[in-house]
Amino acid sequence: LPDIESWLKAVAPKIAMVFGVQLQLEFYQTNAEHEFLTKISQGWDGALLNPGAWTHTSLALSDRLAGLGLPFVEVHLSNLARRNRNDSLSAAHAVGVVYGFSQGSYLAGLCGLLNHLAGKQIQE
Repeated sequence: LPDIESWLKAVAPKIAMVFGVQLQLEFYQTNAEHEFLTKISQGWDGALLNPGAWTHTSLALSDRLAGLGLPFVEVHLSNLARRNRNDSLSAAHAVGVVYGFSQGSYLAGLCGLLNHLAGKQIQE
């Protein structure tokens, strides 16, 4: 995580300029689900979330995300489909899901989130 954090801190301001948005990054990691639920409930404008194993097990996380209406992108370093793990409980509430690109998943997720927050979505 420290490598990803350093890398994102370096590239994120440049990416935010492309989307014309202000950006302040905060990183948080915990193994305590109740602490994670409290953190995501703090009134964020948007989030990149890697829920780890909670992706497949946490109804509490899924319910909290549904209730908050928080714009978020779910990111994973590894390819969940390759591991037969396509059962994300939180993905249904996400703006998008990116996985399988190692640390690049965070970059792609950040671009998607900023695009969403800037309101520059292509109309279908």
